[in-house]
Amino acid sequence: MGPPTFGRAVRRVEDPRLVTGAGTYVDDRQPANLVHAAFLRSYLANAVVRRLDVTGARQAPGVLAAWTDADLQELGSMPTEAPEEAAFVPERRPLANGRVHHVGQPVAVVIAESRQQARDAIDRIEMDLEPLPAVADVETATAPKAALVYPEAPGNISFTIRKKRGAVAAAFKKAEVVVRQRLHNQRLIPMAMETRGALATMDGSRLTVEISSQAPHSALADLAEGLRMDPADIRVIVPEVGGGFGSKGGLYSEELVVAEAARRLRRPVKWIEDRTENCSGTWQARGHVQEVELAAMRDGTVLALRSQIRADMGTLAGFGPMVPVGTIDMLTGCYKIPALESTLTGVFTNTTPTSAYRGAGRPEATYLIERMMDLLAVELGRDPAQVRKHNFIGREAFPYRNPAGTTYDSGDYAGALDRLLAMADYPRLRRDQAAARQAGRLHGIGMAAYVDIGGGGPADRSAVHLEMDGSLTVYTGSTPHGQGHETTWAQLAADVFGLPLERVRVRHGDTDHPSYAQGTWGSRSAATSGAAVLNGTRTLKRQVVGLAASALEAAEADLVLEDGRVYVRGVPSRALSLERLAAWALAQDREAELRANEEFDSPDYVFPFGAHLAVVEVDRDTGRVQILRYLAVDDCGVVINPMIVEGQVHGGTTQGIAQALFEEAAFDPDGQLLTGNLTTYLVPAAPDVPRFELDRTVTPTPRNPIGAKGIGESGTLAAPPTIVNAVMDALGPLGIRHLDMPLTPAKVWEAIRAAPG
Repeated sequence: MGPPTFGRAVRRVEDPRLVTGAGTYVDDRQPANLVHAAFLRSYLANAVVRRLDVTGARQAPGVLAAWTDADLQELGSMPTEAPEEAAFVPERRPLANGRVHHVGQPVAVVIAESRQQARDAIDRIEMDLEPLPAVADVETATAPKAALVYPEAPGNISFTIRKKRGAVAAAFKKAEVVVRQRLHNQRLIPMAMETRGALATMDGSRLTVEISSQAPHSALADLAEGLRMDPADIRVIVPEVGGGFGSKGGLYSEELVVAEAARRLRRPVKWIEDRTENCSGTWQARGHVQEVELAAMRDGTVLALRSQIRADMGTLAGFGPMVPVGTIDMLTGCYKIPALESTLTGVFTNTTPTSAYRGAGRPEATYLIERMMDLLAVELGRDPAQVRKHNFIGREAFPYRNPAGTTYDSGDYAGALDRLLAMADYPRLRRDQAAARQAGRLHGIGMAAYVDIGGGGPADRSAVHLEMDGSLTVYTGSTPHGQGHETTWAQLAADVFGLPLERVRVRHGDTDHPSYAQGTWGSRSAATSGAAVLNGTRTLKRQVVGLAASALEAAEADLVLEDGRVYVRGVPSRALSLERLAAWALAQDREAELRANEEFDSPDYVFPFGAHLAVVEVDRDTGRVQILRYLAVDDCGVVINPMIVEGQVHGGTTQGIAQALFEEAAFDPDGQLLTGNLTTYLVPAAPDVPRFELDRTVTPTPRNPIGAKGIGESGTLAAPPTIVNAVMDALGPLGIRHLDMPLTPAKVWEAIRAAPG
């Protein structure tokens, strides 16, 4: 039997085809008789559609069809979720119907023989928009007498959720220190390398939609509802996906319209989003204004947290309203704060809808509490590490129910921070900082502790098959877009059967497979889909041993499965290879026992955690922030593949650094997107990212059989407050208390120039 692969840093088996260009993406597919879709989009943020005439487009060369929403009335509206019963959720038609609400909203579609012909024909559509006043941010939208995004939503409010626990007023009255701060968590564009795309084909009465998506099964359900078709008549295939980060988690209007075009025209129809469409049309994220108060005693004990959060919903789409609920549920982070009062308001603006983006509500919560803990430390003149440790939830307190009603599974927050401080040689860092300041340099050290939330329901289903050649095929509903599922799921199955990794194949991204997952998001794959794979493989092993017991006329308890064969313990000559056993099962009409279908329904969420630290230096003359060191200690429970875990930390942390220093989706007061391409929306390049110094602690969860918690989003929680805290520490001697993200050189330089110190 070969060495176990579980827990080893096995190279990703999917990488060779991806790095050599052998992977297949939606736009690589070129079926016969393919035609192309292009969309006319609104150029105003709020307007009445006075005239929309597609006659000219229909007469353009190569055009097969041109439609407005009036031509698509038999289609259902797009799905949208609401966080509470009283929420106002506007109807989302596939194409704008009489009114446009944000720049980039699709208004009409053209189908033509070539992509260029479709785009050219778009210019022949006559559209007359009557502009209306727009609101482009939550403060403008909630001001008295503000223009309304939807007349049915007074004050531009979609929903309000309030949570209160403990004696908040008494805590603030008792407090010796009250820290107040307005925090802005800016809008971001997910900016996946591969833009959205869909290819739809009809074969008889069956529709196949190939889509760049994180959730094929959810897309199938939404397509069936929108097209009013039997789900059994739809197949969704997800090929390679060049990034999603949450933005490809729901069904978009364009994808439904492309599917309908294929159904009507009986020809394959493809649409691929360009980068400008991606910036204005793909769902954006974050966009919080947070008014926060923290009550504490002089010894650093936090008594209560009070906040009012306005979350920018844009024009609202998909499951966007559910995202900020994750913020209010996780506001107190790693800390035993006894009293909480918070109000979350979902606000409509005339901007691109917001939805999930890596972290989905939890980065906003982490940023809030971690900035406030640093501000408290500054107010008290205490070390920020000591203030955090003084308030941490103790290891003995788990499972722990936080004031918002969320129950954490397990944790050792002080252990992670202590490991981090030891790695960094924290006392030496502070001595070096003192020397740097003595020399006149703006040198800062920042840290943040975080607790994330992952896993959860609904149940995921897997299937594991023993093939006739003795290999295993694992079918999973969890569709990867960079997470390495083909490797990690193979590691789980290979270890159960004692097989080499190359004898296990993982199949995903096809709703015709005997598997299911709601979607690949929310750090749920290892904790939920991975657990389903493990359960399925263990069930198959029991069935295979049962088959061998019959074939060898031996007791199951006496059989050993390893090295691709089953043998009688102590009598290795009495054995059957898996190939021969599969052939025997087929001959005995017991082929069904070569397949196992299992699911895993998590009893509750899992809660990864950790602590990050950064050392930065700020250039006085330019405002540029240089990251000198970045260290992280993360705890995602039991680790299947350390290399993949580290890769996820690298990616998430890089995106968190990008939010802290570079990225912001900016709109002018009329709702025009000012950052509509990669020359104006700044993403970090390789030289902008430091070398990461990583370590882990391991605190298993009792909520799945692996003990795994998930790691894909944790870096986006920890990095923004870590970097901002470090920069504010550097600027502290100048009297600068707080700057909102992104901390661009221009913003930092202006603050230095205006600083009282």
